[in-house]
Amino acid sequence: MKKKVLSILSLSTILWMNAQEKDSLKQKEIDEVVITGQYMQQSINKSIYKVEVIDAQQIKNMAVTNVAEVLNQNLNILIEPSKSSGNSSANIMGLSGAYTKILIDNIPVVSDEGMGNLVDLTKINVNNIERIEVVKGSMGVEYGNNAVAGVINIITKKSYGKKFTALASVQEETVGKDYDWMKKGNGRHIQSLNLGYRINDNWSVVADINHNDFQGYKGSLNGYKYFSESNDGQRGYDWQPKDQLTTNGTIRYSKNNTSFFYKLNFLTEKINYYNPIVTELYLGGGNRTYTSQDKDYNTTRWIHQFNIQTKMGRINYNGDFSYQSQERKSQGYTYDVPNRKELSRDSEITFYKSDVLYSRGMFSNFLNNEKINFQLGYELDRTKGFADASTFESNNNGKSIDRTIFNYANFLSAEWKINDWLSFRPGVRLALSNKFDSQYNYSGTLRFKTSENSDIRTVFGSANRFPIYEELYTYVVDNNHDIRGNENLKPETGYSAGAFWDYALTNSSGWKFNFSLSGMYLDVKNRIEDVVINNSPLQITYLNVDNYKSILFGGGVNVRKGDLTLNAGVSVMGISQSLDTGNLLSPDDYNYYAEANLAANYTLPSSKTLFALYYKYTGTQKRYTHEGDKNDPKDPGQYILGEIGDFNMLNFTVSQPFFKNHFEVGAGVKNIFDVTSVRNTIQSGNSHNAAADQQNLFYGRSYFVRLNYNF
Repeated sequence: MKKKVLSILSLSTILWMNAQEKDSLKQKEIDEVVITGQYMQQSINKSIYKVEVIDAQQIKNMAVTNVAEVLNQNLNILIEPSKSSGNSSANIMGLSGAYTKILIDNIPVVSDEGMGNLVDLTKINVNNIERIEVVKGSMGVEYGNNAVAGVINIITKKSYGKKFTALASVQEETVGKDYDWMKKGNGRHIQSLNLGYRINDNWSVVADINHNDFQGYKGSLNGYKYFSESNDGQRGYDWQPKDQLTTNGTIRYSKNNTSFFYKLNFLTEKINYYNPIVTELYLGGGNRTYTSQDKDYNTTRWIHQFNIQTKMGRINYNGDFSYQSQERKSQGYTYDVPNRKELSRDSEITFYKSDVLYSRGMFSNFLNNEKINFQLGYELDRTKGFADASTFESNNNGKSIDRTIFNYANFLSAEWKINDWLSFRPGVRLALSNKFDSQYNYSGTLRFKTSENSDIRTVFGSANRFPIYEELYTYVVDNNHDIRGNENLKPETGYSAGAFWDYALTNSSGWKFNFSLSGMYLDVKNRIEDVVINNSPLQITYLNVDNYKSILFGGGVNVRKGDLTLNAGVSVMGISQSLDTGNLLSPDDYNYYAEANLAANYTLPSSKTLFALYYKYTGTQKRYTHEGDKNDPKDPGQYILGEIGDFNMLNFTVSQPFFKNHFEVGAGVKNIFDVTSVRNTIQSGNSHNAAADQQNLFYGRSYFVRLNYNF
């Protein structure tokens, strides 16, 4: 019912807006700019870092619904969905989402699991995004802890060029072969509405609302209505149903050398978990029914952010202040499956809660000199995290965790334009914490302008990853388990070095070419792993024992002429991981795998019909994994070479504008090769796996239709 109400609201708003007076103001075209890792907003061509940009038009052409789907098209980024939690995180350069800093407008997003860096990318919708900036490599000087594998900065829209703007969209998708419009039916149903109003030359406001109703993917199971007298475990979904509602509101001011904005974000999400196990319930008199113990997971998130950019004399100041809160609750209930009704419902409990106070400020342009500039920055982060006793396995022995971590950091860097073709930026950060020892991070970046059309960037950086709740506080001790967290863990430390070459060429026929080559090295020390410290009785704890290294080589080409755009890339990555159980050390050989992607867009000049094709290949990954004898706790086991299977992804969309680009119809197919899961013998049996040796990736081939109206 909610999706129908929102659809009616969107269409009613469109009709009302269409009756309003049109504004003749035209948005001015500006060069593509980036802010990630920069002193101030900077042209991408002059950026000291190698920044990958995905703009709003590219996102629109993909017909995606959240940030996870956008990033899955990029090389060396793999989105890992969790069947148990419904969350999806970004694996960059072979490292999990805990190693990547996720920012919205330069503000780190609150973690989904009490503390740490685990952010669910499906909770970030795309309808208000201006662009996404991705920087790979350790960025600890600029962005602090957890920015080991890289930074993903999501820049939202703060204003529009026209006096009054309204954008509305309705998108309907199949989920695999399943689709219908009914409540608790099948498919995905998305509605969004964006509004922008420029009050005058200085003030503007924008607001948006997005509803994403995903009815679940059955996969190898049979849905919530199914039951079997044999209790065959086939009830439920491979991907749980999820209903999200996200709203944003921003007010922005800009005049002379000062601009500021206040932004409010609210998200509510409900995930329905349908238990595969049903039990027989005797009702007396020879009657019986079948019940399941199902559960609803409810999340609410608030993000308040204030940003100001101004001048203090000649000194530039860029300050961010934010308060974020996220609460995740669960509520179990007993469900009568044949009669489709609840028999009883438990009280709702909070199982994760996070409250974050954050501020970051940067001062630059101390010398008012075109050759050399300094940046002095500070960062404050107070994170209060709560994890209920039911969060961990076996109720964590009834032990709830409530902790507060306060981090303070100062960072300093200098940017020296040595001459017209060479720039150098060194940097250092000192971070203090009430929980961990002081952390130091360093960086050094060189940019060589080898010609008018070519430049080379070399980048070195370091960053730390702080332990998460599970690693610090797990305590499961009973007759069958002895698994304990370790509050004395040290933060992991990552170092990266990279070289990037870019070359631009325009020939006499109007063809524009951009070529790029890159090489990166990443080294992570003191990796945290669960380690067997005693075989009999079996005891496991978390220790800083492992080292991780990866090497990445890649190349890409961008071709443009008129209405044709073509992007292609290829990469080869090698991973070396030294694993240590305390009794056995693994080989540390490098194992390599390849990736390739292609994005092609063409617009017919006569009808303005857009055709878009997106392809990505991910090769077979091989890594060492420990295999022990479960029947012999004294057996130290052995390290074997497991693998994650290769797969191909192909999406195709076509869109047609009408009425001078005010109305647009789009349609297409996603995941044409119908990929659902791949064989994974590296981490079999963990929360990411669909079965004992299968890892969930996607929910099969889907078809969509999208209607857009642009006032």
